[in-house]
Amino acid sequence: MKYDVVVIGAGIVGLATALQLKKAKPSLNVLVLEKENKVAAHQTGNNSGVIHSGIYYKPGSLKAKNCMDGYHQLIDFCKEQNIPYELCGKIIVATSESELAALDNIYQRGIENGLEGLRYIDSAEIKAIEPQTYGVRGIVVPQTGIVDYKVVAEKYAEVFIRLGGEIKFKTKVSGVKSVVDGVEIKTEAAIISSRLMVNCAGLYSDKVASFTIPDLEVKIIPFRGEYYSLREDKRSMVNHLIYPVPDPNFPFLGVHFTRRIDGEIEAGPNAVLAFAREGYKKSTINLSELFESLTWSGFIKVAKKYWKTGFGEMYRSFNKGAFTHALQKLMPGIQSSDLVPGGAGVRAQACDKDGGLIDDFYIKELPGQVHVLNAPSPAATSSLAIGKSISELALKQLA
Repeated sequence: MKYDVVVIGAGIVGLATALQLKKAKPSLNVLVLEKENKVAAHQTGNNSGVIHSGIYYKPGSLKAKNCMDGYHQLIDFCKEQNIPYELCGKIIVATSESELAALDNIYQRGIENGLEGLRYIDSAEIKAIEPQTYGVRGIVVPQTGIVDYKVVAEKYAEVFIRLGGEIKFKTKVSGVKSVVDGVEIKTEAAIISSRLMVNCAGLYSDKVASFTIPDLEVKIIPFRGEYYSLREDKRSMVNHLIYPVPDPNFPFLGVHFTRRIDGEIEAGPNAVLAFAREGYKKSTINLSELFESLTWSGFIKVAKKYWKTGFGEMYRSFNKGAFTHALQKLMPGIQSSDLVPGGAGVRAQACDKDGGLIDDFYIKELPGQVHVLNAPSPAATSSLAIGKSISELALKQLA
């Protein structure tokens, strides 16, 4: 079997890349390989469903550029394909004077990234917008929205197939070999030849890359994010999305309240080391994967730096009262009895050898290969823009 491009991974980034390739050059023979029996089985399918505005990201970064471009492309796609979405807006809330400088930095980033309609609100306005929320100052971000990214990914796949693309499910990649005219990709059923491979394997992107890059300088460290949901009769406590001011030294946004397109309200997530790359439950342990994480030189440095934060996150994972207490910083009136167990997702966080948790998108190119080794939030919002960028790298190699 010979293809022009093989994309590994049918998550939202892999599908967007495949779709953009077929749109740019319809004659290309493009195949997507997916080890599961459906699209969006992992990070995409467990996404919180937020359409991010781009307010947090460093101006000029790949995150900022792709989020701003991808935001508009995503909205247009949802309109074209009749996918339900809502631009409900969010507020970012400083709960103490010590967070005001960081709040100002976020506001300035939003302005630099071209967001319009941003405005500061004082404690009285916070109460008027979100009566249950406490804060000394906040920012209203009208562009933020909600959507079901699983539905978006399924539609990407549908359009891709309609354009002549192919998806093979239940097809796990067990090896990749560089050859003169591209790559040979080994699966249980066959060896697939391709002029170019695009690695969008998410939680296993480093594993796929290591087939041809044995001294890879990054490793995926899986972090589980656990949610509670508000009881149905308590959903009126939240009108918008409500976020805290994030810790600038930690690459996660902190526990927050998220409206879902289906009407649910999620509270969370935390960020705990998962004991397996697909460890959606506390009880799921893969000893070899856990050993790899714990012995990676970069993770050891991260653990030394953030051990106190990490233990706090782990404690909240096992203690509903402590989780509730963290939520009460934003919403003092919320009680443990208002929360019911929700879902969980696992983030594929790339970590380098020096202990850096890579914050931006990270793509590595080799002849005949493009490896997406870090695609953190807002990858879903940015998917069509990232997919276009990756497709342009691929087309340049194929030219």
